[in-house]
Amino acid sequence: MLHNFGSINLDHFYRVPHLVRPGETLAGHDYRVGLGGKGANQSLAMARAGGQVRHWGRLGRHDAWAKELLEQAGVDTETIMLVDEPGGHAIIQVDDQGENAILLFPGANHGFSEASLDELIEAAAPDDWLLAQNECNALAWVLERAHAKGMQIAFNPAPMTEEVAALPLELCQLLFVNRGEAEALTGLPEGAAANELLDALAARLPDTETVLTLGGDGAWYQHGETRLFQPPLPVTPRDTTAAGDTFIGYYLAARQAGMPAETCLERAATAAAIGVQRLGATESIPELADVETLLGQGT
Repeated sequence: MLHNFGSINLDHFYRVPHLVRPGETLAGHDYRVGLGGKGANQSLAMARAGGQVRHWGRLGRHDAWAKELLEQAGVDTETIMLVDEPGGHAIIQVDDQGENAILLFPGANHGFSEASLDELIEAAAPDDWLLAQNECNALAWVLERAHAKGMQIAFNPAPMTEEVAALPLELCQLLFVNRGEAEALTGLPEGAAANELLDALAARLPDTETVLTLGGDGAWYQHGETRLFQPPLPVTPRDTTAAGDTFIGYYLAARQAGMPAETCLERAATAAAIGVQRLGATESIPELADVETLLGQGT
């Protein structure tokens, strides 16, 4: 079982001609509300990919429909707490080129107590996986307690903050980073080559498996002397929201099924390529049948 200590947000999507500039008032030409949050996105992606995932989360009671949506997708929602406080939400701009900008309010995602988290960790099996992102509180404590329990840890340091550098990242078995996160963790300048980022990550975390996602430039896996490259798929993106989360969920489901790293990369990249051609966050995450159909076409 994989336990996802992750955020649950309501996403407010605004389609705009371009991302709003400082001091500018800009009219959008579409608006929708949907389920989001990096944690919820990754749980839903893993469930749609056929994986077994239990979500540890906090959600405003009036937003209980979001819990039901996750449950319908196959996520174990027994450990999602409904609370009498505002839930997390995000204001998401998506421009006509498919790029996005996100304003996040953490809300209930930052209300975890150490006592409640200790109960969740104690209930997990020592050989279970813990997945975490950087949208919930008490993160360092959770990583240390999960490691002490004997759980394997996968971590995605998004959104990237200065506090991430102080986390005990050496406890992680698997680290998912994009270009910006890798640059921040290694201190390399913007635009550093992939091999430089991988070398620097290996020097900092020599025992950790790393997956480096580069959007239209493909993705890399490395561990020890092994380094694998997944080429990008030739698609034109409409909306990149949740593309990284889709990649992570599908990668972990494949990993859970015992597939080798190169297959995990291929399945994750294929799912993300389908997702970026759709609008929305959870709405864009493909079903397993869609991914397997595209894989069967040799794409």
